[in-house]
Amino acid sequence: MALLNFRAKAQPKEKPVNPQVEAFLKGYSIEVMPRTSQKVEDFRALLPKDTRVYIAHIEGTPIDDMVATAKRIAGEGYDVMPHFPARIIKDASTLEDWIARYQGEAGVKQALLLAGGVAQPHGDFHSSMQLLETGLFDKAGFNWLHVAGHPEGNKDIDPDGSDKNVMDALRWKQEFSNRTNADMALATQFAFEAKPIIKWVNALNAEGITLPVHIGIAGPAKLQTLIKFAIACGVGPSLKVLQKRAMDVTKLVLPYEPTEVLADLAAHKAANPDFGIEAVHFFPLGGIKTNANWAIENGGQSGVPMHAH
Repeated sequence: MALLNFRAKAQPKEKPVNPQVEAFLKGYSIEVMPRTSQKVEDFRALLPKDTRVYIAHIEGTPIDDMVATAKRIAGEGYDVMPHFPARIIKDASTLEDWIARYQGEAGVKQALLLAGGVAQPHGDFHSSMQLLETGLFDKAGFNWLHVAGHPEGNKDIDPDGSDKNVMDALRWKQEFSNRTNADMALATQFAFEAKPIIKWVNALNAEGITLPVHIGIAGPAKLQTLIKFAIACGVGPSLKVLQKRAMDVTKLVLPYEPTEVLADLAAHKAANPDFGIEAVHFFPLGGIKTNANWAIENGGQSGVPMHAH
């Protein structure tokens, strides 16, 4: 009898999964870079089938590396969505070449279009709207065009701290979506608190902006790492959640996990099914493997969001 008891104790206890979070994580996406993806031997061991994988294009990364990464990840069975940062694209012929290479070598048919965090444009483009206006994505048959969203504002676009320019741009993108057959969504900057996110999504709806929101969430990471990224990326008021945590010495050594923000958003979505967040988009700031394993442990399953089918 004692042996049986011993065996029962030896079984590792599985953490109970929050069913609301499990439902909310359905069809989540994740972001990689050529450099970080090289550390992953096989994405199939980490990510559920059909996960959308964004490939971030940082200034200075050669297009050859971007396309090779897209080809490799698509070859392992994933929907690849490369970044097209307007300010590092020299001109329309460069854009056309990138689109053709991604499509020809990696079968890519989706893109995240953004201004790009570069102060001085390298050429003709400075906004995602200009990229959309070229018509080149439509001509190449791209059927998914995501654009950036900023739940806590963007000081680059609105230096006065308002959201006037950001909202004007989002209205333009909504109109573009209405008049074309492109499936569009807002992939957002990460935030650490549910309340400002909920307020922002509701404000969009009030303005008639109904593009689905893919909410940016920072994956598990050391607190110091997250604070550094958050400051560099211009994360707004929700940064105080991290700073408050950093004041607590007992929590300082523990990695941050997005449990609370996701539970709060999932509960809101469960209570308000029409709420505009359609999917979660992870920024794996503490590493892809750490993030992927955390998602699985918390009920993250396979599949792209419903309207993708």
